[in-house]
Amino acid sequence: MSEQSLTFKDSSLSDSVYEELIQLIVQGEFGIGKKLPTEHVLSERLNVSRPILRRALKQLRNDDVIVSRQGSGSFVKRRPELAVLDFAPIGSIADIQRTFEFRAAVEGEAAYHCAIRRTEEELLQIQTAIQMLDDCIKNNELGSDADVVFHEAICRASHNHYFTAARNSMKPNILTGINLTRNLSLLKPKTRLELVQQEHYHIVDAIERKDGPAAREAMRAHIDNARMRVFEGNPSNKSVLDEN
Repeated sequence: MSEQSLTFKDSSLSDSVYEELIQLIVQGEFGIGKKLPTEHVLSERLNVSRPILRRALKQLRNDDVIVSRQGSGSFVKRRPELAVLDFAPIGSIADIQRTFEFRAAVEGEAAYHCAIRRTEEELLQIQTAIQMLDDCIKNNELGSDADVVFHEAICRASHNHYFTAARNSMKPNILTGINLTRNLSLLKPKTRLELVQQEHYHIVDAIERKDGPAAREAMRAHIDNARMRVFEGNPSNKSVLDEN
């Protein structure tokens, strides 16, 4: 087996371990602020090598679910809501999170070029899409389709078809992530979706002003925030580790 295929296999295995750990945390086996078992214990329990386990733990740290303290081990920082397991297809959570990372990079640059190159007609299409999202919030609707229309309009207005092609290549994964985050938001007070919509308006404002760097920053912040909201949990689940 080539080194490249072995790396891909290891990555897939670490994603599976990552999802198993997420489930254990969501189900409350490892409580907020509590120390995870040692790497030896976890690797034995999950029947994986320690390098594979470490890769999964690194993903959890990147997603702000756990925090590591030198010499002390890893601790649970936040517990995602049980609804994450209900809305996310089995085995998809790792892919959803990596898709958000992909989107932040690609769509951030698309927003930059959109702000610089967009026409007035294209700006109107973007403004129409954000009004559709406003209507969804007022009517307490999911709004996934309107969300897709909004982001696709920005990619098209970049006048670089590779941005649209890259996004289309990930369309099923992107839609899964959008459905997950918007379903989770519907479980929250209405102010949650209004906060998300405010992020959309920051993007549109920069595009209207033809401020490329601001559009890039606003888009990246919006998508990064969406990624973090997947594992936000309830306010009552806030970890004492957040306060240290």
